Amino acid sequence: MALTMSASLLLAACGGNDEGSGNKKSSGDAGADKEKLEEKVVIYSPHGKDILSKFEQQFESKYDVDVEWLDMGSQEVLDRIRSEKNNPQADIWWGAPSVNFDQAKDEGLLEPYEPSYSGNLAESFHDPDWHWSGTSQTPEVIMYNSKQLKKEDAPKDWDELLDPKWKDKIIIRYPLASGTMRTIFSAMIYRDFKDSNDPKAGYEWLKKLDANTKEYAANPEMMYNKVAKGEGVLSVWAMPDVVNLKENKNYPFEFIIPESGTPVLTEGIAKVKGAKHPKAAEAFYEFVNTPEAAKLLAEEFYRIPTRDDVKDLPKWITDTEIKPMDIDWKVFQKESDGWMKYWDENIKSGEKEIKE
Repeated sequence: MALTMSASLLLAACGGNDEGSGNKKSSGDAGADKEKLEEKVVIYSPHGKDILSKFEQQFESKYDVDVEWLDMGSQEVLDRIRSEKNNPQADIWWGAPSVNFDQAKDEGLLEPYEPSYSGNLAESFHDPDWHWSGTSQTPEVIMYNSKQLKKEDAPKDWDELLDPKWKDKIIIRYPLASGTMRTIFSAMIYRDFKDSNDPKAGYEWLKKLDANTKEYAANPEMMYNKVAKGEGVLSVWAMPDVVNLKENKNYPFEFIIPESGTPVLTEGIAKVKGAKHPKAAEAFYEFVNTPEAAKLLAEEFYRIPTRDDVKDLPKWITDTEIKPMDIDWKVFQKESDGWMKYWDENIKSGEKEIKE
């Protein structure tokens, strides 16, 4: 049965190369004294310049620490941290599906850190050894241009995207650089793979989607603009981003929650192993995950918090019905790279890939 988001998600136990300027802490010393913090902290994140700029300003105002951030896709963050393993440049990785963090943990890229609010996170919202913890939940949805398409005419479920009537009407964010898209594509494969242990049916599904796809956009902003202009009328993306674009930037977007179920990502945060500014990193980790920060992210940026002590959440969170897809995320962690490699080499129509 579909449950309201407050019941099924909140109590359950989920870029554009823009640049900006382990131990559990007690709540009393969370964030550390200003004198003990390093002069700066470096953040890698897919959260976008609006969120990153706001928390940059707030953190710098409170701690007099220079915040430097780099905005890129979740997979791009993982690849970059991996390449910098012997000389880490980032202190904090803020934002990506839990699968990406599990990969980084297995490769020895993350430093365990149990935050002061650990008691307010369900077990499913953090790594057992605290190499990462969940910050928000992200249901994936079908997005459509509401000026070009009526709600009753929009696809109601994943398989409806394969109808030939949508040929050249779908714009997809290039999946290999995006944790969101890798998750959606992997979920389409997993639906049959979980019983057959064979990705063939999922590959056939992606091949049919490719036939209907007009373009693979190099970054989210390019995808947003093309759908908004009517160059395509459909995409698949993260629900909080769709709501944010509609409410705050007046994009003509609406969304459909797939009837058969949808992946619900746990987005996380982690301290990078070998961080050059470890104290400032821990302070930032705590700062962006206070109840006040979680509520701000919910109200202004449509993020669904993982903490169980955030009060008076917006009505769109408590009233929206979601049917989470039953997913073994360990299978995703093991198989996703191979699935995406196969898609890139054997399914994707290369001429549809649009570079920046």
